[in-house]
Amino acid sequence: MLQRPLANLDAWVNYLSLADIPVLKRTARELARLRENEENITGRQVAAVILQDPLMTVRVLAYIEANRRKSQNADITTIDRAVMMIGITPFFAKFENLPLVEDKLQAQPQGLIGLLRVIARARQAALFARDWAALRHDLDVDEVVVAALLHDCAETLLWSFAPGLMLGIRELQLADPTLRSAAAQQSVLGIQLLDLQLALTQAWRLPALLLQLMDDHHAEQPRVRNVVLAVNLARHSANGWNDPAIPDDLTEIGKLLGLSASALLERLGRLVDIPPAEEAPPAT
Repeated sequence: MLQRPLANLDAWVNYLSLADIPVLKRTARELARLRENEENITGRQVAAVILQDPLMTVRVLAYIEANRRKSQNADITTIDRAVMMIGITPFFAKFENLPLVEDKLQAQPQGLIGLLRVIARARQAALFARDWAALRHDLDVDEVVVAALLHDCAETLLWSFAPGLMLGIRELQLADPTLRSAAAQQSVLGIQLLDLQLALTQAWRLPALLLQLMDDHHAEQPRVRNVVLAVNLARHSANGWNDPAIPDDLTEIGKLLGLSASALLERLGRLVDIPPAEEAPPAT
C-alpha cells in the first residue's frame, strides 16, 4: 500500500503495471461457482462475470497480451474472445486464488468505499455504452463496452493501491470546489491520471483499437464519442440526476443517437432509475 507519491510517471507505471491486481470478492465467488460446472458453461458466461469488474477485466487483457502467441495475428479486443483464446479449463487454473480488494483495503474502509464508487460508475458507463452502441448498430458492441468499463482504470488502480492519496485528492476538491481534478491530482500524486492511464495501457500492450476507443482526443469519431459520453453521463449522474452538467450531456448524446430529449430520457429510464424529483431537464 503506497503512503507517499512515487517519484515520477515512470515510477508509477513500473509499480502499477507489475502489481498483482486484486479483484472484487464477488468476482472470485462467481467464478468459483462457474468452475464447479465448467464442463457445461460457455466463454460468454465467464466473460459476463469478468465484465462486472474492471479490475478483473484489466487482469485478463494484460495476461492475454503478455502471453501473446507469435502466430496470433489479430488483436484480442473483447473478454469473450480472450476467454476463448485461453480456454475454459486453463482460464480457471490461471485465475484462481486471486487477491481480493476487500482484503487489501480492510484497514482502509473509506478507500474501499471510494473504489466501489468508481467501479459502480464504470459499470454504469459500460451499460450506457452497450445500449447506445447497439442502437447505433456498432460493428462490435463488446469493444465499446470494454473501452467504457476501462476508461478510468488508472483511477480504479490508485484507489486499490494508494487509497490514502486518493482520499487526499478528494479532500482538496471538497475544500475548493473550483479546483480542477487534474490540478488536484498533480498536487497530491505528482502526476495526472490521464497521463497515467495512457502510459499504463501502453505498458500492458493493450490493443491499439482499445487505446483509441479510450482516448478522449479521438472523440470526433462516433465509437469513441459513444464511450466518452457514456463515461461522462455515468460520472455526472453519480452525483444525482440534477447535476448541472447533465443537460449538456443529454444534448450531445441525443445528437450522437439521433434521439429527441424525451425519447432519450425514456430510453435511459429503461437502464436506470431516474427519480422524478431529480430528473434532468430536457436539453434544448
